[in-house]
Amino acid sequence: MGTFLTGSTGYIGAHVAANLLRTTNEPLLLLVRARTMQNGAERLWQSLQLHMDFHEFDEYLNSRIHVLCGDLTDEHFGLSVPDYDRLVHSTNSIIHCAASLNRKSEKACLNVNLRGTLQVIQLGRRARDHHGLRRFSHVSTVAVAGKRSHEVVQEDRSIEWDRSDYDPYARTKKFCEHMLGELLPDVPRTIFRPSIVLGDSRRAETNQFEMVRAFVFLAGLPFLPFRPGDRIDIVPVDYVADAIVTLHTKDAPLHGIYHLSSGTSSETFREITTALAAASSERSPVFMPELEGASVSASNWLANRQGKIGSFAKLLKVFLPYLVWDTVFDNARVIAEMGPAPIPFSQYCYDLLKFSREGNFRYPYKLWPTARVAINASAIPNVARPRPGA
Repeated sequence: MGTFLTGSTGYIGAHVAANLLRTTNEPLLLLVRARTMQNGAERLWQSLQLHMDFHEFDEYLNSRIHVLCGDLTDEHFGLSVPDYDRLVHSTNSIIHCAASLNRKSEKACLNVNLRGTLQVIQLGRRARDHHGLRRFSHVSTVAVAGKRSHEVVQEDRSIEWDRSDYDPYARTKKFCEHMLGELLPDVPRTIFRPSIVLGDSRRAETNQFEMVRAFVFLAGLPFLPFRPGDRIDIVPVDYVADAIVTLHTKDAPLHGIYHLSSGTSSETFREITTALAAASSERSPVFMPELEGASVSASNWLANRQGKIGSFAKLLKVFLPYLVWDTVFDNARVIAEMGPAPIPFSQYCYDLLKFSREGNFRYPYKLWPTARVAINASAIPNVARPRPGA
């Protein structure tokens, strides 16, 4: 019996997988979108090499990692009936991290977030009916709170169905939480809502650059269209992953919903830019909040252009609403159970931006070692294989 984890090749999911491997003894049942076992293992190695060398990864691959080649949105994840039955009978708990973060595409969000989450819930229902399910943990987002301004939002007051949403991502994640409560009411459930997840407080290296690109672009501007005293709720990924694993494996967490955020300790734009300027020996930008409306209009217009300017404008078009709402998400619950608060962004932001800029926003991935014999289904016991054509 093991933990079924989705999204292990994603940013948060890979951190969660690495933490589970090092802090628990259970097998990990990892759904990976791949056509062959070799391709699945290589994708998994790419996502986990930020956390371990190949020797350690290889040991886990041959002992506790069970790769399932499939697709989140397919019925039974695209697995054959016998392999899906084996998965049902082997699942002790579920952590659902996978999601489409495409905030511009309603189609992608509907398919991955809604249809995919429904498939994961169906697995949970079948495991519950067969032998019982210890816990279902769902990684959501603070964006389910919808359009806000100058607020401190509590977990139990986040979702208001008559409030407008910022984008399809927030809208579908809100409904995913609703589905989970409706379809698995009798299973212990934990919902985790991260705020803006940016960087790892322990190291500069990252392999997730989309939001970092936006911050690097903004950091290079001589002026910023923000109010200097507005807070921005940023949390490091290591804190998010630690909280997910700690509370998922805990016998009885105190609450069903947790904001994984910086909460009322969130730093202001001025605090962050001052720290960056001091670390880089550069001048702090000038704040011109009166240009906020013009900046939004300009980013919308430039997003249609090709090249580097268009790429940055597309990023800003997506993220600007989250940067100007001056809303933070109370994190008293997670601090009460975890102990320490998350490390402030100002303490690690310079190294993160420096690593990203110097590497041209690319992580130096290592290839699958040529000396390693290609993996096959028999090398990992009880692994579900994709059915032909899946």
